[in-house]
Amino acid sequence: MSMHPLLIGSLGIPELLIILFIIFLIVGGKKLPQLGAGLGEGIKNFKKGVKGSPDELPKDNAGETGEPSEKKA
Repeated sequence: MSMHPLLIGSLGIPELLIILFIIFLIVGGKKLPQLGAGLGEGIKNFKKGVKGSPDELPKDNAGETGEPSEKKA
């Protein structure tokens, strides 16, 4: 049995188009670019987090030391 390259599991092109159309109806045309940008930013941040570079950790790491962080007024 050969798989068509555009099939994802049991979803074909018509099913994916219907799903995209429903998302378009829910979100709206004006918000769709913002949704895509937010999704791309989230994926980028997730990839950064998976790499686990210690240089990119936030400066306020109170949870790791167990000591509360002091905020200056």
